[in-house]
Amino acid sequence: MAGDARKRTDQERKRVLQRNAERGPTTTGAAGTLLPPRATSTGTLRKIHEEALLQFGARGYHAVSIRDLAGAVGIHPSTVYSHVKSKQEILAQLIRIGHEEQAQRLTRAVAEAEDDPVEQITAMVAALVRLHADYPLLMRVSNRELEALAPEDREAAYAARVQAESAAVAIIERGRKQGLFGDFEPVLGMTALGSMGIRVAEWWRPELGIDVDELAETYAKFARKVLS
Repeated sequence: MAGDARKRTDQERKRVLQRNAERGPTTTGAAGTLLPPRATSTGTLRKIHEEALLQFGARGYHAVSIRDLAGAVGIHPSTVYSHVKSKQEILAQLIRIGHEEQAQRLTRAVAEAEDDPVEQITAMVAALVRLHADYPLLMRVSNRELEALAPEDREAAYAARVQAESAAVAIIERGRKQGLFGDFEPVLGMTALGSMGIRVAEWWRPELGIDVDELAETYAKFARKVLS
């Protein structure tokens, strides 16, 4: 629980920071798998998807070739093309999975929260944090490689983002009008909270001793303070 943070010693906190500095971003998060259940690919295609995630995350989309992916999976490059049309299609599939997972989690979080702007926005933040802790590599690629998408796929990804961001802005604006939040531009509040959640994929790892419940609870508290 979030209260456990106060029980850590300075030495334990220093170890957390040291581990992060030495190891860098993790690949497998709290979920224990690279991809969520909505990723239904199996067999060779599943291996291609997972290897692409690993290499895109480590080196960037443009630095990875089909030959690189095939070699890591242990197949001939031509075999990759029997499963996908191009490297671009692999990226589009991965980013679509990431955005669909995010949309579902955030929508569900708001629906399950009380009809109160504070509860709704903190539920969204907690859901965003959990997602980036569960599937950090998928979300890093989904966030970093948008500009590498073909125009039509990039447009669809941005449309999904705008929909989620607009929902958060509407909640913040409603809370502002009710006097629950400070008098500021809601877009700035949404951006601040979203940036906090996205960064979780860059630093959090299971072995740090900070569990996902504590992580989500604490960030939800941060959200309340940011908006108050």
